[in-house]
Amino acid sequence: MTGSMSAREAVALGAVQSALGSPPVVRAAKALSLFGEHSAGWFALGLVGAAVDRGHRREWAVAAGSVVAAHAASVVVKRIVRRTRPDHPDVRVLAGTPSRLSFPSSHATSTTTAAILYGALTRQPLTPLLVPPMVLSRLVLGVHYPSDVIAGSLLGAVVAGGVRRFTSRRPEPEER
Repeated sequence: MTGSMSAREAVALGAVQSALGSPPVVRAAKALSLFGEHSAGWFALGLVGAAVDRGHRREWAVAAGSVVAAHAASVVVKRIVRRTRPDHPDVRVLAGTPSRLSFPSSHATSTTTAAILYGALTRQPLTPLLVPPMVLSRLVLGVHYPSDVIAGSLLGAVVAGGVRRFTSRRPEPEER
């Protein structure tokens, strides 16, 4: 990313923080951040789905594993791209992060994968309910540029789409 692009995104990020950064929103953003850290919350929900929905246990397990795989894919991309997190006078960083690398957002990646795959299993439109709050939380906390969360969501959608295509081609195991 070019410096001027990052500067423009930092100004946009500062505007998001000014518009949405009230104390209750920041608290909610921090809670979402904790839930999504290393995809742990989404993985745990997938395990609960596998335990509760016995008829689709295998699908839930695959979906939960895919959320972790999506997170891992985002970490690989981060290490290749090596874009650092926002550091601009217009941006307040309101949360700690496990690394200085920003692109793509791992939270956006794993959340999008979870929303698509878990939405398919529950037959509920989870993507518009889950992805925007997580994406906005990363901006409110000042830990990602807008392009980081967009790229993360796109990567998460690609992972989920690949998993759905792969699993739809596999025959169901025969019952004994």
